[in-house]
Amino acid sequence: MTGLLAALFLLQGLSPLPAESTAPPARWQALPPAARADPAPAVHRVRRLRRPPAIDGDWDKPAWAGAEPLRIERHMGPLPAFTPTVEARLGYDSDHVYVIFRVQDRHVRSLVQEVNGNVSGDSCVEFFFAPDASRPLCYFNLEVNAGGTPLIFYISKPMSELQRLPADEVARIGIAHSMPRIVWPEVEGPVTWTVECRIPFDLLERYTPVTRPARGRAWKANLYKTGSRTSNPNYMTWSYVDHPRPNFHLPQFFGTLEFR
Repeated sequence: MTGLLAALFLLQGLSPLPAESTAPPARWQALPPAARADPAPAVHRVRRLRRPPAIDGDWDKPAWAGAEPLRIERHMGPLPAFTPTVEARLGYDSDHVYVIFRVQDRHVRSLVQEVNGNVSGDSCVEFFFAPDASRPLCYFNLEVNAGGTPLIFYISKPMSELQRLPADEVARIGIAHSMPRIVWPEVEGPVTWTVECRIPFDLLERYTPVTRPARGRAWKANLYKTGSRTSNPNYMTWSYVDHPRPNFHLPQFFGTLEFR
């Protein structure tokens, strides 16, 4: 990575990419086939929710009962010593898109408390989505650490053309989290944590036209799990990303959310 690129990542509160490794991952053959293959971009059906979910981080509440989970199980970069199990559910209504993550994890930390800070260094889940169907390479990156601190930019060209949403607008995103706001020292043993978000369409429309979800419409998107500064660095994706080093800002590899 050049010094200029590293400076850009630090300026925007993003984790610098680790040095590229040419060695094959030692535990590659131990992964399930879905995590080893190089498939076409992922596709997931997203249904309209019958009732708006309370934003409380409860994965099992009735409002999410009809939402089929997707798995975030593909790896970028070297395999971690411990692989988290990561799932997400998505839904929508007339005014919002919703996402909830459930992570079965170890080595969990959450230190960043500044909105738009470097949350991806903590145990973190991320939803990148392009809500204007006519511009699939222009997207929001919503990143939330295990303690519920968010980062969200609107990016029209990685990583040079971006708009950082101000804190008062970010506050309109409903966020619930099951872990304490600060998790330190790391929780080394097994722990399951959740993050749930409610994202208003009219907030997104301040930055871009929005193809509001409805039957037959689609968004390009990807979902991620990371923790670049934990003692178990991990970079996991839903839709496969063909790149030798961890880099989530490659919208050409986004999958498709099909609204039903």
